[in-house]
Amino acid sequence: MRAAFIEELGPPEAIRYGELPEPVAGPTDVLVAVEAVSANPVDTFVRSGVFRTPLQFPAVIGRDLVGTVVSAGPGAPGFAPGDRVWCNSLGHGGRQGAAAERAVVPADRLYRLPDGVDPADAVAVLHPGATAHLGLFTHGRVRPGETVLVLGAAGNVGSALVVMAVEAGARVVATAAARDAEYVASLGAHAVLDYRDPELARGIGEACPDGVDVHLDTSGTNDLTAAVETLAHRGRIVLLAGAAARPALPAGPLYMKDGSVVGFVISHATTAELAEAARTLNRLLAGGRLRPRQVERAPLSDAARTHRRLEEGKLHGRRVVLEP
Repeated sequence: MRAAFIEELGPPEAIRYGELPEPVAGPTDVLVAVEAVSANPVDTFVRSGVFRTPLQFPAVIGRDLVGTVVSAGPGAPGFAPGDRVWCNSLGHGGRQGAAAERAVVPADRLYRLPDGVDPADAVAVLHPGATAHLGLFTHGRVRPGETVLVLGAAGNVGSALVVMAVEAGARVVATAAARDAEYVASLGAHAVLDYRDPELARGIGEACPDGVDVHLDTSGTNDLTAAVETLAHRGRIVLLAGAAARPALPAGPLYMKDGSVVGFVISHATTAELAEAARTLNRLLAGGRLRPRQVERAPLSDAARTHRRLEEGKLHGRRVVLEP
């Protein structure tokens, strides 16, 4: 079968495209014919070694896929040939990746695709959508009526955060570039502030007079001094980006507010947490509420170039979907 893979950690040019043996499914696995694979920033972290995880070389890259079941092992009940399915947790933890014509998926990491949902649209939102769910609910513990601040709301994770927080009954204040304000507002944000505004801190304070209950910075800047200053009593700061960030933490003001700072990496999510996120994603996908802003389709052979573009920041507002 044709696949995009690496034989060692390295730059985007380390990605090869060629023939590999077809994977063999175990008794609790499902063999999937892959239709669409998304390219995520986290994929570049695995490929480069920024995120260290067990890999078996040659290692097929990619986490997310949408495809059709070819066969299911006896320990994988509920799946049958022809089922449309998706997964968003391959390519790390010793599991081979999604960027191939066929992939083996453990049954507890595989979910049905709702009827009528386009595979490219679905695969484009799986990773950012699951990240948003974990940030808001698993770690942010958001509740109806609370104020959620989303920094970088026009991005893939940011827009999913806005959609999910609004649906959960939260009041969302968002930051984005001025050119993206209309888009973010269309997702349901109560207020959209220009992140370049020199008076941004004051604007956030005025938009959040009672403080911020859940603070999420998708840009990875993680200015904890500013975050703590605007935090409400028992507010939560959730860190979900910025592997190289080393901000100062104003510990005194934080604990005086009964506040907390928690970080998470989606790669560490349990299968139960991912399954809970999957239920939300499927509901939003089926209802048309969770959609990518713009999808660019490319052949699987374009994987190395796509990784380079991701690392150079050339995909603003777009998701590249690789098709075998």
